[in-house]
Amino acid sequence: MVKRSDVLERVLVLEMVRVTEYAAMAASHLVGRGDEKAADAAAVDAMRDALNELAFDGTIVIGEGERDEAPMLYIGEKVGAAIGTGPKIDIALDPLEGTTITAKAGPNALAVLAIAEEGCLLNAPDVYMEKLAIGPGYAKDLVSLDKSVTENVEALAKAKGVKPAEIIACVLDRPRHEKLIAELRAIGCGVVLIPDGDVAGVIAVTNPETTVDIYLGQGGAPEGVLAAAALRCVGGQIQGRLVFRNDDERLRAAKWGITDLDRIYDTEDMAKGDVIFAATGVTDGSLLDGVKRFKGGLVTTESVVMRASSGTVRWVRGEHRRSES
Repeated sequence: MVKRSDVLERVLVLEMVRVTEYAAMAASHLVGRGDEKAADAAAVDAMRDALNELAFDGTIVIGEGERDEAPMLYIGEKVGAAIGTGPKIDIALDPLEGTTITAKAGPNALAVLAIAEEGCLLNAPDVYMEKLAIGPGYAKDLVSLDKSVTENVEALAKAKGVKPAEIIACVLDRPRHEKLIAELRAIGCGVVLIPDGDVAGVIAVTNPETTVDIYLGQGGAPEGVLAAAALRCVGGQIQGRLVFRNDDERLRAAKWGITDLDRIYDTEDMAKGDVIFAATGVTDGSLLDGVKRFKGGLVTTESVVMRASSGTVRWVRGEHRRSES
């Protein structure tokens, strides 16, 4: 059982939803407009403003990049209305998970945020991460990144009581995954290919309605930490191993204190202790509905907020009445 954090107790869970709602509503103005940078910038501005209204001393550990790459919500930036005096909180965020999705009005774009006590979220460099995730209810050592795709699928199928061909896998639709997809289909697996948004893809393994049993493949390491935070709240397992393509990326890892470049991180390595995870839909998806606007300035949002210590999942439908330009 996860111990309830007295520090997080002072940060209202629903305040996290308010932060992701603001980011999602800001980004939604740019849905389908073809401008990824403008959509991301709108979400970043809104999320930062909302975070700076909260009475904590927050540090961004997963954000928009390093300080020389991102003007705000960069790794190491301090946010909150009580810097130096309030409870110390680590923050992992993606104000707009799915910038391309948003620009093209595709499914599953989200505003995502996770918080924990200081030192409880992995400060992962902005590199790729090889990921493997399954839903709740399975033995901890059932699958492993040290095993082949076929071995993992066979083990999962046996534990589930089905044939390997009945397993459904979720994979990012990228050229780098051609061999992975071919191996899955050779086993007979169904493969759900997603264009972007692998936080939602990982979380899908916890929801029987998606029919997804396993998530496989390489995506962003920051998104791996966010997904791990969600799985800490609702069960399920994720493993991640950082992927380095060049010396610059290896040096980036060293800057954040990562010396074992081949380490496999499990769920609690990436998100330990009491964790709060929140997400709001920007566009409609398998997890959440997107932002909707109606006559008279009514805006609706759908969000989910989870907490590890209680195992509570709250689905929040927001109605925001405001003057819209």
